[in-house]
Amino acid sequence: MFFQKTAQSGKARAGVIKTAHGDIETPIFMPVGTRGSVKATTQEDLEEMGAQIILGNTYHLYLKPGHELIERVSGGLHEFMSWKKPILTDSGGFQVFSLSGLNKVTEDGVTFKSHIDGSSHFIGPEKSMEIQKALGSDIVMVFDECPALPASRDRLRESLELTLRWAKRCKDYSLKDHQNLFGIIQGGLEFDLRTECMERLEEMDFPGLAIGGLSVGEKNQEMVDFCDSFVCTMPEHKPRYLMGVGKPLDVLTGIKNGLDMFDCVLPTRNARNGQFLTARGPLNIKKERFKEDPLPPDPECSCKVCQRYSRSYLRHLFNVGEYLAGQLITYHNLHFYLSMVKKARTAILEDRFDEFYSNFYNKYASNEYFD
Repeated sequence: MFFQKTAQSGKARAGVIKTAHGDIETPIFMPVGTRGSVKATTQEDLEEMGAQIILGNTYHLYLKPGHELIERVSGGLHEFMSWKKPILTDSGGFQVFSLSGLNKVTEDGVTFKSHIDGSSHFIGPEKSMEIQKALGSDIVMVFDECPALPASRDRLRESLELTLRWAKRCKDYSLKDHQNLFGIIQGGLEFDLRTECMERLEEMDFPGLAIGGLSVGEKNQEMVDFCDSFVCTMPEHKPRYLMGVGKPLDVLTGIKNGLDMFDCVLPTRNARNGQFLTARGPLNIKKERFKEDPLPPDPECSCKVCQRYSRSYLRHLFNVGEYLAGQLITYHNLHFYLSMVKKARTAILEDRFDEFYSNFYNKYASNEYFD
């Protein structure tokens, strides 16, 4: 069995996803390794902080260094980047639609211009599967169309139908034996369209389902409200993945609603801008108030950064442009996320998730360092 639910507390679930490169205990947050590395982080650091799975990006790895090179040199992404645990690759669809200069969307796929050098490329369902097969990821995502929100119902219907036709073509493609292909549910904030998409994907019998097309322009509360009502209708026996949504409280609320898998660039991106994520809300280390502050960034954190360095020192590093600043903040932020979901899992196993959620939520939402 690919996924097994082991405990439930309210709607929150704990489970295990079994892959060829190891088991993944859920709920899980997946650090994003866009180009074959999680920014400013070594694989040793990821292992040390307890990362169980990372995400690779099909679009970026296709453009540079190229999936053929990765397969030729190392036989796949695991060996290429020296990561022995599971890897999930997205299909490249979101980046094709959001980063590149689009030329044309047809039934076959998408012709687009590279954001790197303007060269013309084509990715369709089969090409996306070819790339992900070469990368050898444990979890593969179907190639989908992701319309920006808000969008008209007609536009959402058109996108849904195209996504379903592309999903069938992805399903028909022959992947490696160890790879598991997830379907992606589209339909904007329209409950009935999402339900229809999910039911039709279920007929194709994917081992896991993802909610795509959120956090793409809608209000945050709209996203939260939608997940609150929709997630409980998803299959119980399959992992549920919320794609690209990753503010700490959004992840925690997603777990509360019964979601299992999350990814987001927020912890690494915000680190590069000097933001620590702490138990009492975000802390902007650039602020003058931390110039002579001897406290650790987060006094409640057990990571090696908070155990060793002061706010004053880290502010100095950031303000003089030392690379180490981004590295240390990134380490802390990823540790914060991984620790948060690990504590959530423990609370589910002990059937006290609602209490944990309330305490964590209220403390984080206090925004003690915001002024």
